[in-house]
Amino acid sequence: MPPTLHKQQVQPLPATPQECASRGWNQVDIVLVSGDAYIDHPSFGIALIGRLLESEGYRVAVLAQPRFDRPDDFRLFGQPRLFFGISGGNLDSIVANYSGNGKVRDQDSYSPDGKPWRGQTQSKEERRRPDRAALIYAALARAAYKEVPIILGGVEASLRRFIHYDYKQARLRGSVLTEAKADLLVYGMGERAIIEIARRLATGNTHLNGIAGTCERLTERNFQECFPDGAEATAELTILPGWQTIENDISQFMTAERLIDRQARSREATILAQLQQNFWMIQHPAALPLSTVEMDRLYDLPFSRRPHPTTPNVPAYAMIRDSITIVRGCSGNCSFCAITRHQGPAVSSRSRKSILREARIIAATDDFNGTISDLGGPTANLYATSCKIGGCRKHDCLYPQLCPNLEADEESFLSLLEQTREIPGVKHVFISSGLRMALLRSTPRLMRTIIRDHCPGMLKIAPEHTEAAILRLMHKEGHQELQEFVRECQRLNQELKRPVLLSPYLISAHPGCTDAHCRAMVPKLKELGLTVRQFQDFTPTPGTLSTAMYVTGLDRDRDQKIFVARTKSERRQQRQLLEQLLDPSATNPPTPRKMHKMGTKKDK
Repeated sequence: MPPTLHKQQVQPLPATPQECASRGWNQVDIVLVSGDAYIDHPSFGIALIGRLLESEGYRVAVLAQPRFDRPDDFRLFGQPRLFFGISGGNLDSIVANYSGNGKVRDQDSYSPDGKPWRGQTQSKEERRRPDRAALIYAALARAAYKEVPIILGGVEASLRRFIHYDYKQARLRGSVLTEAKADLLVYGMGERAIIEIARRLATGNTHLNGIAGTCERLTERNFQECFPDGAEATAELTILPGWQTIENDISQFMTAERLIDRQARSREATILAQLQQNFWMIQHPAALPLSTVEMDRLYDLPFSRRPHPTTPNVPAYAMIRDSITIVRGCSGNCSFCAITRHQGPAVSSRSRKSILREARIIAATDDFNGTISDLGGPTANLYATSCKIGGCRKHDCLYPQLCPNLEADEESFLSLLEQTREIPGVKHVFISSGLRMALLRSTPRLMRTIIRDHCPGMLKIAPEHTEAAILRLMHKEGHQELQEFVRECQRLNQELKRPVLLSPYLISAHPGCTDAHCRAMVPKLKELGLTVRQFQDFTPTPGTLSTAMYVTGLDRDRDQKIFVARTKSERRQQRQLLEQLLDPSATNPPTPRKMHKMGTKKDK
């Protein structure tokens, strides 16, 4: 069924008992819990999953930012017939609540009015989102209705599914699944898994084992029954270093992360098992990525595209209200980025027809200002790319240079941009998501078109660093790529007579980076005429090889020691060196960058 062109006609999913009653519901099937305010927009995971479940005939209610000092809010809709689906929100809750250096954030883009506090008293009880929200929400859901299954999902659960590092506590923690004692954890983009879970529970099947894209919690006895060979690796089972092993030898944390990374990139049909303190955590193979047809069907579902009326002023909405997701997944595999582990290395693109339908819906709204703010995703110019050989185990298409088997459909992207511009009411179409420089240079007509017509005066690039040793640890292309890209942009600026500024992102204090590396970076960037507006200290967030380097002090590729800036003074020293590059005319100070990219608007 084609979507309506009038988003005012679409009602959000119920977020209050009164809305459920107005629909004549005497019980809901599923309650989706989120650490964010509810925005019924396809850029948010809760909205996508909720609308998908609704399209399958389930009665879905959203419990947004519930109080977490008591279970009362978890009883608002009565006992759900099937399950609680719990997410910390679009960001990991620790990342949302604290800066990379552990300072409490005074702004929260995913909360009403951008305020992380419910009231004037900044006490723990007054926060809108608790630390480690998935754990807290799971405990409250269990306290409210003991027998209702609890399904964890979203970014926080996905990236904390194995033994992981918590930078706020500066220690390792066990899997969020075993700590929360939840029934199941959905990792990655969870559409396939959540539909299968709902189907089984709706038919009275309470056995949720063996679902692709999920993790199970098993006792030792259950583990031995499922895997009679015990803790022995087989073709179907990979045993990761467990809690006791890592506690005795911290280098085994890197061993585990390398195995997890290899499995995530290769999409091997193997099970990963990791012994926690008291339970086994079992990860089943990842669900297949959505096809173009399935992506279209998902994003064509009806959305009001607005915050719920009870929380109208949410800053994140202003950032994404007129944006369109065109692609998901990333084969870049940057060490500090969790996208590959969460969204997967395989790129899925929507059809041009589906994207244009959404653009027409936006353009038909009364408050549209004429600008489509973003046609994007984790990496916008991976749109419509494909592999000549159908994929490989490495899925490393961009490093150390572009894979010769990577095919970029330049014509398809150009046609999409042209046809979006032609929609009545659309004045501007911007690409605000990140772009990979080497890939953009390989499509010269697209690069020229974006700089001429689809860049809001500034082009975001992410060289991250200039020094070869650090770029290798980051799994990023060499500095020569940045040099060639800048030269090409300068040539196009002169040809088009349209000065477009380059906005480079940099990371200071990444594992392996010393003061000497920072000193070497400053003159190289000045030589290129680049002005830095944004940089950030490396943040050791869960689920990345960079964090494993930070914890173990080991190189990502070999068991060799590297320098790690851990103390505040070491990190501050590197930051001060980069401040020499800051734009003195900038009206705002450099803003923190979510280097792990867990908080991109395309994630869920």
